[in-house]
Amino acid sequence: MIKQFKIPFALTFIALVLAFLIGGVKDMILVAVLCVLEVSLSLDNAVANAAVLRNWSDKWRDRFMTFGLPVAVIGMRLLFPLLIVAVAGGIGLWQAARLALEAPDQYAAILTSAHHEVSAFGGAFLLMVFFGFMFNADKEEHWIEVIEKPFARLGRLSAIEVALTLGIIALVSTQLPDGERASFLLAGGGGVIAFIVAHGVGDLVGGDATGERIVREGVAGFMYLEVLDSSFSFDGVIGAFALTNNIFLIALGLGVGAAYIRQMTLILLKKGTLAQYRFLEHGAFWAIGALAAIMLCVNVDVPEVVTGLIGACTIGVAVVSSIIVQRREVTRDATSDNPAS
Repeated sequence: MIKQFKIPFALTFIALVLAFLIGGVKDMILVAVLCVLEVSLSLDNAVANAAVLRNWSDKWRDRFMTFGLPVAVIGMRLLFPLLIVAVAGGIGLWQAARLALEAPDQYAAILTSAHHEVSAFGGAFLLMVFFGFMFNADKEEHWIEVIEKPFARLGRLSAIEVALTLGIIALVSTQLPDGERASFLLAGGGGVIAFIVAHGVGDLVGGDATGERIVREGVAGFMYLEVLDSSFSFDGVIGAFALTNNIFLIALGLGVGAAYIRQMTLILLKKGTLAQYRFLEHGAFWAIGALAAIMLCVNVDVPEVVTGLIGACTIGVAVVSSIIVQRREVTRDATSDNPAS
Protein backbone atom coordinates (compact mmCIF):
# COMPACT_ATOMS: atom_id res chain seq x y z
CA MET A 1 0.00 0.00 0.00
CA ILE A 2 2.84 2.41 0.86
CA LYS A 3 4.49 1.69 -2.50
CA GLN A 4 1.27 2.54 -4.33
CA PHE A 5 1.18 5.98 -2.70
CA LYS A 6 4.88 6.78 -3.17
CA ILE A 7 4.18 9.74 -5.50
CA PRO A 8 1.58 11.39 -3.19
CA PHE A 9 3.90 10.75 -0.21
CA ALA A 10 6.79 12.40 -2.05
CA LEU A 11 4.60 15.37 -2.98
CA THR A 12 3.44 15.59 0.65
CA PHE A 13 7.05 15.79 1.83
CA ILE A 14 7.88 18.50 -0.72
CA ALA A 15 4.74 20.47 0.15
CA LEU A 16 5.46 20.31 3.88
CA VAL A 17 9.05 21.47 3.35
CA LEU A 18 7.86 24.40 1.21
CA ALA A 19 5.22 25.26 3.80
CA PHE A 20 7.87 25.24 6.53
CA LEU A 21 10.03 27.60 4.47
CA ILE A 22 7.04 29.91 3.99
CA GLY A 23 5.83 30.09 7.57
CA GLY A 24 7.34 27.43 9.80
CA VAL A 25 5.56 24.64 11.67
CA LYS A 26 2.26 26.54 11.72
CA ASP A 27 2.03 26.54 7.92
CA MET A 28 3.14 22.90 7.75
CA ILE A 29 0.17 21.93 9.92
CA LEU A 30 -2.09 24.15 7.82
CA VAL A 31 -1.06 22.42 4.57
CA ALA A 32 -1.65 19.01 6.18
CA VAL A 33 -5.15 20.07 7.28
CA LEU A 34 -5.95 21.39 3.79
CA CYS A 35 -4.79 18.09 2.30
CA VAL A 36 -7.14 16.14 4.58
CA LEU A 37 -9.96 18.56 3.71
CA GLU A 38 -9.45 17.97 -0.01
CA VAL A 39 -9.38 14.18 0.34
CA SER A 40 -12.49 14.10 2.54
CA LEU A 41 -14.42 16.27 0.08
CA SER A 42 -13.33 14.30 -2.98
CA LEU A 43 -13.62 10.60 -2.10
CA ASP A 44 -16.65 10.34 -4.35
CA ASN A 45 -14.65 12.10 -7.07
CA ALA A 46 -12.18 9.20 -7.10
CA VAL A 47 -14.99 6.69 -7.63
CA ALA A 48 -16.63 8.85 -10.31
CA ASN A 49 -13.29 9.17 -12.10
CA ALA A 50 -12.78 5.40 -11.97
CA ALA A 51 -16.27 4.84 -13.41
CA VAL A 52 -15.26 6.90 -16.45
CA LEU A 53 -11.67 5.70 -16.82
CA ARG A 54 -12.55 2.00 -16.75
CA ASN A 55 -13.84 2.43 -20.33
CA TRP A 56 -10.60 4.05 -21.50
CA SER A 57 -7.42 2.57 -22.95
CA ASP A 58 -4.26 2.39 -20.85
CA LYS A 59 -2.73 5.17 -22.95
CA TRP A 60 -5.46 7.68 -22.07
CA ARG A 61 -5.57 6.53 -18.46
CA ASP A 62 -1.85 7.26 -18.19
CA ARG A 63 -2.34 10.66 -19.83
CA PHE A 64 -5.06 11.54 -17.35
CA MET A 65 -2.88 10.54 -14.41
CA THR A 66 0.26 12.24 -15.82
CA PHE A 67 -1.15 15.48 -17.21
CA GLY A 68 -4.30 15.64 -15.12
CA LEU A 69 -2.49 16.26 -11.83
CA PRO A 70 -0.65 19.44 -12.94
CA VAL A 71 -3.89 20.72 -14.44
CA ALA A 72 -5.73 19.95 -11.20
CA VAL A 73 -3.11 21.62 -8.99
CA ILE A 74 -2.00 24.61 -11.06
CA GLY A 75 -5.09 25.12 -13.17
CA MET A 76 -8.02 24.33 -10.91
CA ARG A 77 -6.64 25.19 -7.48
CA LEU A 78 -4.40 28.17 -8.29
CA LEU A 79 -5.32 29.79 -11.62
CA PHE A 80 -9.07 29.13 -11.52
CA PRO A 81 -9.63 31.05 -8.24
CA LEU A 82 -7.58 33.89 -9.75
CA LEU A 83 -9.87 33.85 -12.78
CA ILE A 84 -12.95 33.99 -10.54
CA VAL A 85 -11.53 37.00 -8.69
CA ALA A 86 -10.62 38.68 -11.99
CA VAL A 87 -14.17 38.27 -13.34
CA ALA A 88 -15.93 39.09 -10.05
CA GLY A 89 -13.71 42.10 -9.38
CA GLY A 90 -13.66 43.37 -12.95
CA ILE A 91 -9.86 43.33 -13.02
CA GLY A 92 -7.19 41.60 -15.08
CA LEU A 93 -5.72 38.21 -14.24
CA TRP A 94 -2.33 39.76 -13.40
CA GLN A 95 -4.03 42.28 -11.13
CA ALA A 96 -5.85 39.44 -9.39
CA ALA A 97 -2.53 37.68 -8.82
CA ARG A 98 -0.99 40.85 -7.36
CA LEU A 99 -4.06 41.26 -5.17
CA ALA A 100 -3.62 37.72 -3.85
CA LEU A 101 -0.01 38.48 -2.94
CA GLU A 102 -0.29 42.07 -1.70
CA ALA A 103 -3.83 42.21 -0.29
CA PRO A 104 -4.91 38.63 0.49
CA ASP A 105 -7.82 39.77 2.67
CA GLN A 106 -9.32 41.74 -0.22
CA TYR A 107 -8.64 38.83 -2.59
CA ALA A 108 -10.45 36.44 -0.25
CA ALA A 109 -13.35 38.87 0.13
CA ILE A 110 -13.84 39.12 -3.65
CA LEU A 111 -13.63 35.34 -4.08
CA THR A 112 -16.11 34.77 -1.26
CA SER A 113 -18.46 37.39 -2.70
CA ALA A 114 -18.71 35.26 -5.85
CA HIS A 115 -19.69 32.20 -3.82
CA HIS A 116 -23.28 32.10 -5.12
CA GLU A 117 -22.19 32.21 -8.76
CA VAL A 118 -19.47 29.61 -8.16
CA SER A 119 -21.98 27.38 -6.36
CA ALA A 120 -24.49 27.81 -9.17
CA PHE A 121 -21.96 26.73 -11.81
CA GLY A 122 -20.53 23.83 -9.81
CA GLY A 123 -23.91 22.76 -8.43
CA ALA A 124 -25.51 22.73 -11.88
CA PHE A 125 -22.63 20.73 -13.36
CA LEU A 126 -22.70 18.15 -10.56
CA LEU A 127 -26.49 17.96 -10.75
CA MET A 128 -26.17 17.13 -14.45
CA VAL A 129 -23.63 14.42 -13.57
CA PHE A 130 -26.01 12.98 -10.96
CA PHE A 131 -29.05 13.11 -13.24
CA GLY A 132 -27.02 11.65 -16.11
CA PHE A 133 -26.51 8.56 -13.96
CA MET A 134 -30.01 8.44 -12.50
CA PHE A 135 -31.81 8.96 -15.82
CA ASN A 136 -29.72 6.38 -17.68
CA ALA A 137 -32.39 4.23 -19.32
CA ASP A 138 -29.81 1.48 -19.96
CA LYS A 139 -28.94 1.11 -16.25
CA GLU A 140 -30.14 -2.32 -15.16
CA GLU A 141 -28.81 -2.61 -11.61
CA HIS A 142 -30.19 -0.28 -8.97
CA TRP A 143 -29.08 0.36 -5.40
CA ILE A 144 -32.05 2.29 -3.98
CA GLU A 145 -34.49 0.62 -6.34
CA VAL A 146 -37.63 2.47 -5.24
CA ILE A 147 -36.04 5.70 -6.48
CA GLU A 148 -33.57 4.64 -9.15
CA LYS A 149 -35.86 2.36 -11.15
CA PRO A 150 -38.52 5.03 -11.88
CA PHE A 151 -35.76 7.53 -12.68
CA ALA A 152 -34.26 5.10 -15.20
CA ARG A 153 -37.65 4.77 -16.91
CA LEU A 154 -37.96 8.56 -17.10
CA GLY A 155 -34.56 8.61 -18.78
CA ARG A 156 -36.29 7.79 -22.05
CA LEU A 157 -37.60 11.36 -22.07
CA SER A 158 -35.31 13.52 -24.19
CA ALA A 159 -33.09 15.99 -22.28
CA ILE A 160 -34.98 15.47 -19.01
CA GLU A 161 -31.81 16.10 -16.96
CA VAL A 162 -31.30 19.47 -18.65
CA ALA A 163 -34.89 20.55 -18.06
CA LEU A 164 -34.88 19.42 -14.43
CA THR A 165 -31.52 21.05 -13.65
CA LEU A 166 -32.52 24.37 -15.21
CA GLY A 167 -35.82 24.21 -13.33
CA ILE A 168 -34.03 23.67 -10.01
CA ILE A 169 -31.60 26.52 -10.73
CA ALA A 170 -34.53 28.81 -11.53
CA LEU A 171 -36.34 27.76 -8.34
CA VAL A 172 -33.26 28.29 -6.16
CA SER A 173 -32.70 31.74 -7.69
CA THR A 174 -36.02 32.90 -6.22
CA GLN A 175 -34.41 32.63 -2.77
CA LEU A 176 -31.83 35.29 -3.66
CA PRO A 177 -32.16 39.09 -3.67
CA ASP A 178 -33.30 40.56 -6.99
CA GLY A 179 -29.85 41.94 -7.77
CA GLU A 180 -28.19 38.51 -7.55
CA ARG A 181 -30.69 36.39 -9.48
CA ALA A 182 -29.48 37.15 -13.00
CA SER A 183 -25.84 36.29 -12.28
CA PHE A 184 -26.90 33.11 -10.44
CA LEU A 185 -29.06 31.99 -13.37
CA LEU A 186 -26.28 32.81 -15.84
CA ALA A 187 -23.72 30.84 -13.83
CA GLY A 188 -26.09 27.89 -13.45
CA GLY A 189 -26.78 27.89 -17.17
CA GLY A 190 -23.03 27.98 -17.72
CA GLY A 191 -22.66 24.83 -15.62
CA VAL A 192 -25.27 23.03 -17.74
CA ILE A 193 -23.57 24.17 -20.96
CA ALA A 194 -20.17 23.10 -19.63
CA PHE A 195 -21.55 19.62 -18.93
CA ILE A 196 -23.09 19.31 -22.39
CA VAL A 197 -19.90 20.47 -24.11
CA ALA A 198 -17.51 18.46 -21.91
CA HIS A 199 -19.63 15.32 -21.73
CA GLY A 200 -19.95 15.50 -25.45
CA VAL A 201 -22.06 16.90 -28.25
CA GLY A 202 -22.80 14.23 -30.81
CA ASP A 203 -19.77 11.94 -31.09
CA LEU A 204 -18.25 12.84 -27.73
CA VAL A 205 -20.85 10.97 -25.72
CA GLY A 206 -21.41 7.62 -27.28
CA GLY A 207 -22.06 4.04 -26.49
CA ASP A 208 -20.23 0.80 -26.48
CA ALA A 209 -21.34 -2.32 -28.27
CA THR A 210 -24.17 -2.87 -25.80
CA GLY A 211 -25.47 0.67 -26.07
CA GLU A 212 -24.31 1.70 -22.59
CA ARG A 213 -23.66 5.43 -22.25
CA ILE A 214 -20.02 6.19 -21.57
CA VAL A 215 -17.70 9.16 -21.64
CA ARG A 216 -15.27 8.45 -24.45
CA GLU A 217 -11.54 8.81 -24.10
CA GLY A 218 -9.80 11.72 -25.76
CA VAL A 219 -9.44 15.44 -25.26
CA ALA A 220 -13.19 15.90 -24.65
CA GLY A 221 -13.27 13.13 -22.04
CA PHE A 222 -10.17 14.59 -20.40
CA MET A 223 -11.90 17.98 -20.29
CA TYR A 224 -15.01 16.39 -18.75
CA LEU A 225 -12.98 14.89 -15.91
CA GLU A 226 -11.15 18.17 -15.27
CA VAL A 227 -14.41 20.14 -15.07
CA LEU A 228 -15.80 17.43 -12.78
CA ASP A 229 -12.70 17.79 -10.61
CA SER A 230 -13.06 21.57 -10.51
CA SER A 231 -16.70 21.23 -9.45
CA PHE A 232 -15.62 19.08 -6.51
CA SER A 233 -12.83 21.52 -5.62
CA PHE A 234 -15.02 24.67 -5.48
CA ASP A 235 -16.10 24.09 -1.89
CA GLY A 236 -12.59 23.12 -0.87
CA VAL A 237 -11.00 26.23 -2.39
CA ILE A 238 -13.52 28.62 -0.86
CA GLY A 239 -13.55 26.76 2.45
CA ALA A 240 -9.75 26.93 2.57
CA PHE A 241 -9.93 30.71 2.91
CA ALA A 242 -11.50 30.19 6.32
CA LEU A 243 -8.09 28.80 7.33
CA THR A 244 -5.67 30.99 5.37
CA ASN A 245 -5.53 33.72 2.72
CA ASN A 246 -2.21 32.49 1.32
CA ILE A 247 -2.95 31.15 -2.17
CA PHE A 248 0.31 29.19 -2.27
CA LEU A 249 -0.48 27.30 0.93
CA ILE A 250 -3.98 26.59 -0.41
CA ALA A 251 -2.57 25.32 -3.71
CA LEU A 252 -0.02 23.14 -1.85
CA GLY A 253 -2.54 21.58 0.54
CA LEU A 254 -5.36 21.04 -1.93
CA GLY A 255 -2.92 20.01 -4.65
CA VAL A 256 -1.40 17.25 -2.53
CA GLY A 257 -4.92 16.13 -1.64
CA ALA A 258 -5.70 15.94 -5.36
CA ALA A 259 -2.64 13.69 -5.83
CA TYR A 260 -4.05 11.23 -3.27
CA ILE A 261 -7.42 11.27 -5.05
CA ARG A 262 -5.72 10.52 -8.39
CA GLN A 263 -3.86 7.61 -6.83
CA MET A 264 -7.05 6.27 -5.23
CA THR A 265 -8.64 6.38 -8.69
CA LEU A 266 -5.77 4.30 -10.09
CA ILE A 267 -6.06 1.74 -7.28
CA LEU A 268 -9.81 1.41 -7.84
CA LEU A 269 -9.12 0.68 -11.52
CA LYS A 270 -6.29 -1.82 -10.97
CA LYS A 271 -8.12 -3.77 -8.29
CA GLY A 272 -11.43 -3.80 -10.16
CA THR A 273 -13.12 -2.39 -7.06
CA LEU A 274 -16.16 -1.10 -8.97
CA ALA A 275 -16.92 -4.62 -10.15
CA GLN A 276 -16.20 -6.10 -6.72
CA TYR A 277 -18.55 -3.71 -4.93
CA ARG A 278 -21.51 -3.38 -7.25
CA PHE A 279 -23.13 -0.41 -5.49
CA LEU A 280 -19.95 1.62 -5.01
CA GLU A 281 -20.52 3.57 -8.22
CA HIS A 282 -24.14 4.18 -7.21
CA GLY A 283 -22.99 5.50 -3.83
CA ALA A 284 -20.53 7.88 -5.49
CA PHE A 285 -23.22 9.36 -7.71
CA TRP A 286 -25.62 9.72 -4.81
CA ALA A 287 -22.84 11.55 -2.96
CA ILE A 288 -22.38 13.78 -6.01
CA GLY A 289 -26.10 14.54 -5.92
CA ALA A 290 -25.84 15.40 -2.23
CA LEU A 291 -22.88 17.71 -2.90
CA ALA A 292 -24.81 19.43 -5.70
CA ALA A 293 -27.77 19.95 -3.35
CA ILE A 294 -25.47 21.39 -0.67
CA MET A 295 -23.88 23.79 -3.15
CA LEU A 296 -27.33 24.98 -4.22
CA CYS A 297 -28.49 25.59 -0.63
CA VAL A 298 -27.71 29.29 -1.07
CA ASN A 299 -29.13 30.40 2.28
CA VAL A 300 -27.62 27.59 4.37
CA ASP A 301 -23.95 27.51 5.36
CA VAL A 302 -22.98 23.84 5.47
CA PRO A 303 -19.52 23.24 7.03
CA GLU A 304 -17.01 21.46 4.79
CA VAL A 305 -16.58 18.71 7.38
CA VAL A 306 -20.29 17.89 7.09
CA THR A 307 -20.05 17.82 3.30
CA GLY A 308 -17.09 15.45 3.49
CA LEU A 309 -18.81 13.18 6.01
CA ILE A 310 -21.94 12.92 3.87
CA GLY A 311 -19.88 11.78 0.88
CA ALA A 312 -17.77 9.33 2.89
CA CYS A 313 -20.78 7.86 4.72
CA THR A 314 -22.77 7.44 1.50
CA ILE A 315 -19.91 5.55 -0.12
CA GLY A 316 -19.42 3.50 3.05
CA VAL A 317 -23.08 2.47 3.12
CA ALA A 318 -22.86 1.54 -0.58
CA VAL A 319 -19.87 -0.71 0.11
CA VAL A 320 -21.63 -2.39 3.05
CA SER A 321 -24.76 -2.89 0.93
CA SER A 322 -22.64 -4.50 -1.78
CA ILE A 323 -21.07 -6.92 0.70
CA ILE A 324 -24.47 -7.87 2.18
CA VAL A 325 -25.97 -8.59 -1.25
CA GLN A 326 -22.91 -10.60 -2.31
CA ARG A 327 -23.09 -12.76 0.82
CA ARG A 328 -26.80 -13.36 0.30
CA GLU A 329 -26.14 -14.47 -3.27
CA VAL A 330 -23.34 -16.79 -2.15
CA THR A 331 -25.61 -18.31 0.51
CA ARG A 332 -28.46 -18.70 -1.97
CA ASP A 333 -26.21 -20.34 -4.56
CA ALA A 334 -24.79 -22.70 -1.94
CA THR A 335 -28.30 -23.65 -0.85
CA SER A 336 -29.44 -24.30 -4.42
CA ASP A 337 -26.34 -26.43 -5.12
CA ASN A 338 -26.83 -28.47 -1.92
CA PRO A 339 -30.57 -28.78 -1.32
CA ALA A 340 -31.65 -30.31 1.96
CA SER A 341 -32.51 -33.95 1.60
